Amino acid sequence: MSYQVLARKWRPRTFHELVGQEHVVRALTHALDQQRLHHALLFTGTRGVGKTTIARIFAKSLNCETGVGSNPCGVCSACREIDAGRFVDLIEVDAASRTKVEDTRELLENVQYAPSRGRFKVYLIDEVHMLSSHSFNALLKTLEEPPPHIKFLLATTDPQKLPVTILSRCLQFSLKRLPTGRIADHLRQILEREGIPCEDAALRLIARAGDGSMRDALSLLDQAIAFGSGQVEAVAVGAMLGDIDRRQVVGLLEALAANDAPTVLRRVAELDEIAPDYAAVLAELLSLLQNVALAQVVPEAIPDDGATDPEQLRRLAQLLSPEDVQLFYQIALLGRRDLPLAPDPRGGFEMVLLRMLCFRPAVLDAAPSMAGLPPTPAPATSGTPRPVLPSPTPAAAPATTAPTATPPPSDWNALVGQLGLTAIARQVAMHCALAERDGDSFRLVLDPGRAQMANKVVEDRIKAALEQHFGRPIQLKIQIGDTLAATPADRQQQQRTERQQAAAEWAAHDPQVRALQEMFDAKITTIRPLDETDG
Repeated sequence: MSYQVLARKWRPRTFHELVGQEHVVRALTHALDQQRLHHALLFTGTRGVGKTTIARIFAKSLNCETGVGSNPCGVCSACREIDAGRFVDLIEVDAASRTKVEDTRELLENVQYAPSRGRFKVYLIDEVHMLSSHSFNALLKTLEEPPPHIKFLLATTDPQKLPVTILSRCLQFSLKRLPTGRIADHLRQILEREGIPCEDAALRLIARAGDGSMRDALSLLDQAIAFGSGQVEAVAVGAMLGDIDRRQVVGLLEALAANDAPTVLRRVAELDEIAPDYAAVLAELLSLLQNVALAQVVPEAIPDDGATDPEQLRRLAQLLSPEDVQLFYQIALLGRRDLPLAPDPRGGFEMVLLRMLCFRPAVLDAAPSMAGLPPTPAPATSGTPRPVLPSPTPAAAPATTAPTATPPPSDWNALVGQLGLTAIARQVAMHCALAERDGDSFRLVLDPGRAQMANKVVEDRIKAALEQHFGRPIQLKIQIGDTLAATPADRQQQQRTERQQAAAEWAAHDPQVRALQEMFDAKITTIRPLDETDG
């Protein structure tokens, strides 16, 4: 007797045997039991989730000799013939191979005739989106006014390609991808019935490789049984699928956490010996980082799937800061997208890992200070991450930082930082110099290059800020003219230049930066301290 593949042998024959798709099963069973039958049903969803299987069960429910209902007997001649694929009144069509309008017209010529054996003549058109526009036009007329003995069951993986005129005449059911755990449980039940020993870890690998498709998972299970000489073991399945050992990915992440670039490159070299799919390695790294993030934020949500030891996840969660985990995840995600563009897969993978080290704020923050420059804490950033470079001196803080004590009356540079001004009012104040102060009267001189920004509204905002700061009425006059004294903006630019010079000096002496330059024959073109704000 010829061998029957598992996907066909264990194909569901009733609604109760279906795995998942409860929302579709519930609607169809109610429609069958209440005799509220639409003439055209459209099943959509990715491959292998049960579209044609549900359509065949529905056809069997319509034509079972015991009557229309959601529980066909499965033993009458109609049920047996439909299961065997030889029921004369179930016309199955592969639209991918019959796209011409002549094929569709030939198919529909017999629509007007009554069914030969069954209660209904059922047209099951798979991959219906492959029909040509003329074929859809030919089908449309029949869908608009179908004979009472006709039912159309359409299946497609790409409903967006269907004309709206077809969609509007069908009752649509969207089938979901199956969860990995659901697939693994079903595979375990099948192997128990087949009497084949298996490991849960192996079934999880197969279920994950199935990518939401039960049919694909069953095909892989067939392959795993043959590969493992009649048993399904995790090691054999991993080798069959080309999966890498999760411990290797953990080792990579440990080296990244330790900021150990040589070890990172050495582990990549060890990994390269098995010729892995580097996109799959990045996917494993992303999965591991996701679990580490869960261990940091919601420890009780750590998945106990056997892929990674929970204690190992907790240890990694302590080695990495939450910011590092999120940064690594984002870099790996973008790296996986861009990996096909790299000249060499291994080189592209190494660049992703080195990018994690280069842009990790805590790494350069811990570097020894150069030329007597103390390191600064890594401030929170948004947008593209940049390496943290030390400020030249504690006194070189941005000019907008407010001191704890009220500055002297003549220190306009420090006073501006305490006024809490925003937008244009702040810009005007930053480009003003204090020309004169007499008690509570201020006379400011504004740089002529910023004259277009000054107006009565802006002047009133600065005046109100001064009054709120001093707690009494203030007289303010802003004039346009050359500023002999340095403005707060001038001071800020000077400090920015000093920080830039200090950062360049630090980078020139940092061993890690020099190592990266030598490794990639690179040159530093732009250095920007992280504490420098835009605008």
